[in-house]
Amino acid sequence: MEKNQEFPRFSMPMRGLLLLAGMITVAWGAFFKWMGEPLLLWLSMQPDFPASISSTVYGSFGLIIGFLIFLSAFYPISWLYLIMIGIGGKLVSAIWFATYYADILGWNKRTIFHLGFNELLWLVLLCIVLWKAIQVKAYLKTLEDEKLLN
Repeated sequence: MEKNQEFPRFSMPMRGLLLLAGMITVAWGAFFKWMGEPLLLWLSMQPDFPASISSTVYGSFGLIIGFLIFLSAFYPISWLYLIMIGIGGKLVSAIWFATYYADILGWNKRTIFHLGFNELLWLVLLCIVLWKAIQVKAYLKTLEDEKLLN
């Protein structure tokens, strides 16, 4: 094995991205769960929009996914599955919002912002963090294997 090999690093900004993604997801989940009707009225951009649709389940789902993403920041190399669950949850949340809420609320700058920034952008960033964590875990595994051989 080459001794000059550059080892992958999982830096503190990567953990910060996990923490921030978790906090933002929890915050939006709380908005949807506890302030659903006013939030949906605001997202619709129509003052006469009937806000009879419920967002409690969607908000609860966001709270759980956000907590798991936040939790994954503490041991991101060991708890890869939490990052994967967070990515899956953000993907489900984006599809759920696009197929259910955006059709009812209408496509406007607010719904596109929510879908683009609060779901899809964080989905891309979480995939990058997961890729880096997998690289570091694989490198650590090679070190363990090398140590066992010696």
